[in-house]
Amino acid sequence: MAPTSKADRKAAADTAAWLFNVVTSVGIIMVNKALMATYGFSFATTLTGLHFATTTVMTAALRWFGYIQPSHLPLPELMKFAVFANLSIVGMNVSLMWNSVGFYQIAKLCIIPVSCLLEVMFDKIRYSRDTKLSILVVLIGVAVCTVTDVSLNARGLIAAAIAVWSTALQQYYVHSLQRKYSLSSFSLLGHTAPVQAASLLIFGPFLDFWLTNQRVDKFDYNVTSVFFILLSCIIAIGTNLSQFICIGRFTAVSFQVLGHMKTILVLVLGFFLFGRAGMNIHVVVGMILAVVGMIWYGNASSKPGGKERRSYSLPTDRSQRHGLASESSHLDEK
Repeated sequence: MAPTSKADRKAAADTAAWLFNVVTSVGIIMVNKALMATYGFSFATTLTGLHFATTTVMTAALRWFGYIQPSHLPLPELMKFAVFANLSIVGMNVSLMWNSVGFYQIAKLCIIPVSCLLEVMFDKIRYSRDTKLSILVVLIGVAVCTVTDVSLNARGLIAAAIAVWSTALQQYYVHSLQRKYSLSSFSLLGHTAPVQAASLLIFGPFLDFWLTNQRVDKFDYNVTSVFFILLSCIIAIGTNLSQFICIGRFTAVSFQVLGHMKTILVLVLGFFLFGRAGMNIHVVVGMILAVVGMIWYGNASSKPGGKERRSYSLPTDRSQRHGLASESSHLDEK
């Protein structure tokens, strides 16, 4: 009876983690759409810096009250992660500016196969045929309902390549660093958020001026726009934390595959809340296909042989590492 209850608790925690990520991610996208489309606050990189600054305050408070235990992350690992994470943010913004929306969506879909390649190369992961086919179905479904016009240029291709690889590497290292240094999601976020906040708030205004030809300090701030900025920052705490929890509990590939459920929800909410036309039959078919692929992936990857390591080295003190990993998982569940 005990193993069953333990499996049930893990399934419930996994489901809660995904729901937490989906709700906060969709919520912040809706708030940012209103902030940028309605009030003209188009400074995406600076806004992301504010998100990480707010997250830094949250993690500092939790550490002060004893909810986050002291931990260590080597400075080279921290700086490497920060470079990948900031390149991901900047690369995605520049890719959206220089490419058509259709090619931008294709580039985002390419993160999944690149993440698979990283796991195969570094973690010696082997995927079953059903797992590979389910990923392909998700990619086709999301492409059908999101990719429209596609145009290509040299600088846009370079920006997209940087965005794809840096995003895949950043998400891979979230899982890798938690496992390697036995860090909880709160602890890892406490290490990385201050570095990202400082770098993005320093360079973000200059990058936003280059992208939009507008200065963030000249924006017409009013009560409503400031309220939406603060609301975006508050929701971003949950978004950042839930991303680390999900990738830590699963993998970057699973996070990307099942994360496209957020794309589907954003499309549906956009049609209803922002009055967009275009909910036609091929969009609906693409959504259904993507959802079927996600369900298939969940079943295929959880079966024996669906997704497993070919070879890996065991830690010297297996019981000690297992205890630390269990403690990390327990902190995430709390």
